[in-house]
Amino acid sequence: MKKLNISLYINILITILTIISMIIMFTGYKFMDEPELILESSHIGMFKFFTVDSNLLMGITSFIYAYYLLHHKNINYKLSLLKLLSTTAVSLTFIVVFVYLGPISPYGIKAMLLNSNLFFHLIIPVLSIISFIFFEEHKLKIKDALYGIIPTLIYSIYYLLNVLFHMEKGVVDPKYDWYWFAQNGTLGIIIVIVVIYLFSYILSLILYLFNKKIHKNV
Repeated sequence: MKKLNISLYINILITILTIISMIIMFTGYKFMDEPELILESSHIGMFKFFTVDSNLLMGITSFIYAYYLLHHKNINYKLSLLKLLSTTAVSLTFIVVFVYLGPISPYGIKAMLLNSNLFFHLIIPVLSIISFIFFEEHKLKIKDALYGIIPTLIYSIYYLLNVLFHMEKGVVDPKYDWYWFAQNGTLGIIIVIVVIYLFSYILSLILYLFNKKIHKNV
């Protein structure tokens, strides 16, 4: 019961932080100085980023999860699966920022953790991972880990089509390739997407295995 209460509080916090972060980014409000605009866009344009979409999915999932904990006290299979998908998505956001985007940014990782991105890239993903692994018991099977690639799959279709529609003589303007995946051509972005699919599955599997290990005697 204590773990359920902690999970409830964390999911409520994630929901609140998601709403606040969305408002901050949508309005373009800045509470921290930035060297330049790093993977941010105000108004409807912000939804072109996987970061925003994955955090929005996490926020919606956390709201539903908290509601079920308050009113039903039990979590069904479909909601557990949705929790795995959304946690995998924000985990991917977290890893990509610290392993890929931060290091290649001219201003370093620090520039990726300013304003709304502080919540999107760090706080919400970390809270989501902690809650999923340590405080939530999910009745999932190992084959369910494969579903973890679904958010990435959906987003990659959008990203790939956007790149192809804005490619001229094999070159894409960076404003249409905001993650710099297609700068080495079409083959390069296909390789990147396949790698991200694989990485998403591995993250989903790790989340599943850790959750099972922590709660195996519960």
